[in-house]
Amino acid sequence: MKYREILKKYWGYDDFRGIQREIIESIGAGRDTLGLMPTGGGKSITFQVPTLAAPGLCIVVTPLIALMKDQVANLRSRGIKAAAVYSGMRGSEVITALENCIFGDYKFLYVSPERLSSEIFINKVQKMPVALITVDEAHCISQWGHDFRPAYRQIAELRKLFSSVPVLALTATATADVVRDIQQQLAFPEENCYRMSFERKNLVYVVRRTENKLQELLHILAGVDGSAIIYVPNRKKTKEVYDELVARGITAEYYHAGLSPDAKDGKEERWRSGKSRVMVSTNAFGMGIDKPDVRLVIHTDLPNSIEAYFQEAGRAGRDGNRAYAVALYSKVDKATLSRRLADNYPLPPFIRNVYDSLCYYYSMALGDGLNCTFEFALNDFCHKYHLPILPTDSALRILTRMGYIEYVEEMEYSSRLLFIINRDDLYRLSGLSNEYEALITILLRNYSGLFTDYAFIDERYIARLMKVTRHRLYEMLVSLSKKRIIDYAPSKKCPIVTFSRHRVLGEELRFAPEVYEERREAFSARLNAMIGYATCDSECRSRMLLRYFDEPNAAACGCCDVCRGQGGRVGGEQLSADVERVLSLLADGAMHSVVEVEALGLPRERLSAVLRHLCDEERVAVVDGGVRIISRV
Repeated sequence: MKYREILKKYWGYDDFRGIQREIIESIGAGRDTLGLMPTGGGKSITFQVPTLAAPGLCIVVTPLIALMKDQVANLRSRGIKAAAVYSGMRGSEVITALENCIFGDYKFLYVSPERLSSEIFINKVQKMPVALITVDEAHCISQWGHDFRPAYRQIAELRKLFSSVPVLALTATATADVVRDIQQQLAFPEENCYRMSFERKNLVYVVRRTENKLQELLHILAGVDGSAIIYVPNRKKTKEVYDELVARGITAEYYHAGLSPDAKDGKEERWRSGKSRVMVSTNAFGMGIDKPDVRLVIHTDLPNSIEAYFQEAGRAGRDGNRAYAVALYSKVDKATLSRRLADNYPLPPFIRNVYDSLCYYYSMALGDGLNCTFEFALNDFCHKYHLPILPTDSALRILTRMGYIEYVEEMEYSSRLLFIINRDDLYRLSGLSNEYEALITILLRNYSGLFTDYAFIDERYIARLMKVTRHRLYEMLVSLSKKRIIDYAPSKKCPIVTFSRHRVLGEELRFAPEVYEERREAFSARLNAMIGYATCDSECRSRMLLRYFDEPNAAACGCCDVCRGQGGRVGGEQLSADVERVLSLLADGAMHSVVEVEALGLPRERLSAVLRHLCDEERVAVVDGGVRIISRV
């Protein structure tokens, strides 16, 4: 079946857009391919269409659980078999999904990068008819990217299992260095990159300088209708800003990585459906969220890089209609950003001290420790050795990259359960309610060996069987534990530290340039670029962003705060006194006929250009032959 026929049959589109066709044809020819497509550029089509056009399965590697769920549901709604494997699934559910991909003629398997190294995945995937490997958020594999994730390096091992299968890497943000590094890390035999312009003509970039960010935030929300995302720097701020909005009658949600999966799903659904207008979040929210009608994205604090800002700002206006990306900037923000360098890349003496302290913390002798793993409490560790939390966390990550330890910030431990009375005593128990007897029956029917060893249990599954809430189930399990009937260890997320080498003295640590100094310099350059974007008042915002992503010849947008602040540059041309003359006439806010405007004496072509420009940036409206000024951000 031809590519366009597949597109029409499953998605209803008559033709491809942007660089979709070029990427699809490259993959169809069996070539490793890198696609650079901005948010909303239609990345999923580039791997879904060629997979449907050929026999076999596509493995999609992505860190975004929300995207996995959405795309699997979307594909299934079109009659296409798809599965996903991600954290939080029961073991039996994982096995079922993987075996469906072996025997069930499935076309897509979505998997997180962390799953690639699991023994069960490696065993099962080798039996699958894999035809394509797709790497989403591919910048995460590059050590020069803004969001490097070590688990992505496992993709190279997956390639070894399928050496003849083409790889499609996709990302929305990548500089020239990252583009080269992605292709090297994925072992492309030759460079093959298709680039779509990152220009977003419908997105207005604005930097607002203010010393009262909350007041400015409320002012902007009042000036722009529609759905909004507000990015804040930490979890505490999400709740603070949320409380302020709700107190003023604005429907809102708050979101961060520390919330339970159920809480996240509920908040996301209320925002996505329009029941809540604003989502206040850390950068944990947004990736993989398909909501095209977001009209406003506000950053109360600047991210660490242009890449992160561009990606988050790009979640506005994916429907192609006018939208706004606003960054709030105060006098102290430059110093705040500069401090992030010290927090993220503390100096070597500090890192050596953290390593030595970590060894003391676990009473690790010189020469010992290889492959020893411990639960780790960062706050307790920092308190005991009088260390600042943020630089210490960064030092542990740097020591991980250096190969001395493996620091995992959140290792999820599933709930465990063991019956501590024997089977005969259990059956002789009396006085338990029907509800508790039903729980015990469900446990015994669904899990084996509960009288001899701990078994991992899934509370969500058990709660569904019992038709109770997870909280009620938790109360019942705790109660049985207190009665000394079971031993119940609830699930928890806990950092762990593994010593990857025998312990050495801190003074003997080796700081390889590519692990520390070069990465520190790259991080510093990204911070400086972000500061430059926020403080510049002489160059179009869109042009600055595009130049950063290697599009040096972009025209000025004509609608960002810089362009508008320069008197309304039309198409990036010289200052136009014509704009000021038209705005002066309309300043009273009344509707003026076109005849009145023409009476200003402007040549027809110049007047048309000015009105088009002012309409595009929504400063005036032309209605029924009349023109009036309108308020806008």
